[in-house]
This record gives sequence, C-alpha cells and structure tokens, in this order.
Amino acid sequence: MGIHDLWLFILAGALLNVTPGPDMALVIARSTQHGPRAGIAAALGIGVGTFFHIAAAAVGISALILASAWAFTAVKWIGALYLIYLGIQTLRATFGQAQAAAPLVAAAPASLAQIFRQGVLTNALNPKVAIFFLAFLPQFVDADAPSTAMAFLTLGLIFDVVGTLWNVAVALAAGWLAATAPSQRLKLWLERGIGALFVGVGVKLALSGRD
Repeated sequence: MGIHDLWLFILAGALLNVTPGPDMALVIARSTQHGPRAGIAAALGIGVGTFFHIAAAAVGISALILASAWAFTAVKWIGALYLIYLGIQTLRATFGQAQAAAPLVAAAPASLAQIFRQGVLTNALNPKVAIFFLAFLPQFVDADAPSTAMAFLTLGLIFDVVGTLWNVAVALAAGWLAATAPSQRLKLWLERGIGALFVGVGVKLALSGRD
C-alpha cells in the first residue's frame, strides 16, 4: 500500500493522542459532569469528527481549505467560537449549581446524542487537526504508493482508533475520579477549570495562524 515505518507511526500517534487538548478536555468535562457514559459518548463523537479530517485529507479537500485564506479563517473562527461557547456554558452551569447546591448531574445535557454531537463538532471544527493530518500522514507514505488516498485512510483510521481508545480510557478514569472526589466543591472547581480551558483554547485558536 506504500506505507512505511508503521510501528513508528503508531508510536508517534499514541504519544500525540495523549497530549492534552480540547478533545481530551471535552471528554474529562462530560465524564466529570455526567459520568463515564457521557465521556465515552464524547470520545466516540470525537472519533467521528476525526474521520472527517481523515477523509478530507485523503481526497485533498483539506489542502484546498488551507490554500484559501478565507476558507481557513472561516473554519478557524467557527471552531474557536464553538469552543468558547462550550467553555462559557460549562462555567455558567457550575456557578448555577453552586448557588442552588444541586448535584453536578442536574445540569446534564438532554441526551447522550447531544454530547456525541458536541464531540463531533469540537474536533471537526478545529482546522489545526486538518493541518496535522496533512503534515503528519505524508511522512509515512511513499511518493510512488499505488494509492495515496488509501494509504492516508489506513493510517488515519489507525490513528483514530488509537485516539478513541485513549479517550475512552480517559472518560472512565475521569468518571471514577469524579465519583470518588471527597467533596462537591472540588468537583465544581475541577469543572470550572475545564470550562476556562475551553475558553482559553478557543481564544488561542482564534488568534492563531495557519502554521
């Protein structure tokens, strides 16, 4: 298929997947708020969002977006505003719970399907993910590969599966930690920190360039 150094790709991909970012923050936030099932739903949504970038890279759509300053800026701002929105919503929920002395689960979204969609959008609206795939995947594909699109898809799916398994593990761990936290106040401050992280990442994404 024209893929080389597969073991190195898997190792590098695993290390990149464990690096904290908006995807991991969403998984932790939902697991902390609503339990591990919600975190797993977010993780699966992120996996679907990642596949959009994989398919786009394979057929060259991402390259077209990155070649257009207007298209890249539009996607960047949409993604940044969505992350900031999630962060503000998370912060508002925690302060509302503190005033009412209600348990965290009271602010649960309407359904796991809604959390799943949040995962899809958080990843799919991040143009940095498109840049990553366009820069990372070609390093492991021969220039004379019989089908570079198939090679990209194969590597992307491997990366996506590893990342999804990691996020599921994070969801289980975060849900367990939230359930065993010694106080409700600690849970609130943890969730507030995650909400602030969303806002910070969104602002950073909005101010970033295409490099």
